[in-house]
Amino acid sequence: MHRPIALDEFDLKLLAALQGDGRLTNQQAGDLIGLSPSQCSRRRAALEAAGVIKGYRAELAPEALGLAIIAIIEVTMAAHSGDNARLFKELLAPLDEIQEAFAVTGDTDYLLKAVVPDLKSLSVLVNEVLLPHRTVSRVRSSIVLDRLKEGGRLPLR
Repeated sequence: MHRPIALDEFDLKLLAALQGDGRLTNQQAGDLIGLSPSQCSRRRAALEAAGVIKGYRAELAPEALGLAIIAIIEVTMAAHSGDNARLFKELLAPLDEIQEAFAVTGDTDYLLKAVVPDLKSLSVLVNEVLLPHRTVSRVRSSIVLDRLKEGGRLPLR
């Protein structure tokens, strides 16, 4: 677990601006938060070096790419061991359909967020990829009817 670094008001403003638009130039970000482009550049570089800014990427619209189904998949392990956890993580790593995966407490061991083009693809993922894996005991899936919130903005102090 990372230890939080000390952030001042300008760092927080810069992070908020970049969360809104990661393509901001240092000039644009500086204008928004009241810093020169060079000051903004140094702060951005420091935040990147500290691991606060993990990276930049394009946010793609799943629907525009024919990925119409979002599913939340609950996975229960056959047995709990470090080896099984590692094997399951290795199973998920190459699967682009799995957008997020969480080890959780409660009645299930993992929650997965999957994005697929159709129900047939979800069936293949569940019945031909996840269920046959030797570490998996049970799989339950729920299809998302409506997305109430998205965005991934972190709450900044």
